Amino acid sequence: MVVEARQALYIPPMPAATTNAPFLPPEDDTAEAAIAAIGEELAFFDDWMDRYQFIIELGRKLPEYPQAWQDEAHRVQGCQSQVWLAAEEQDQKLFFAGASDAAIVSGLVALVLRVYSGRSREEILGTDPVFLKDLGLIAALSANRGNGVAAMAERIQTIARN
Repeated sequence: MVVEARQALYIPPMPAATTNAPFLPPEDDTAEAAIAAIGEELAFFDDWMDRYQFIIELGRKLPEYPQAWQDEAHRVQGCQSQVWLAAEEQDQKLFFAGASDAAIVSGLVALVLRVYSGRSREEILGTDPVFLKDLGLIAALSANRGNGVAAMAERIQTIARN
């Protein structure tokens, strides 16, 4: 059963010519540093409308997510919009790729992947998704979008546990 669950969550290794794309390499040295950097970036803006625009721009910069992976096996349940997430393990680190059909949610995907992608299982499991609440992201979203972001973080934690 665990093997079947892993197969549903993981995609086969990518050919050498395309290594890492569309998987996000880490931008910051640690998940903690990524959370701090995101907090500083969001604090730069005076109101949530500007922050939303910034988050939408982050989503536009995500690597292109393969159409073939936009299926039920990669879909994150609990999101109002459609969200897809794929993972690959390289050198004992998990790399994630993600996408959404909604602009603001794509940006939230980018933020979550910035924290978790390219980290060890231990670091992922040691990084509580409470940072989403601490940064004010959950409170600033509709209840459905907030639940979706939490579902995405939980899916990442589940992948790291398996």
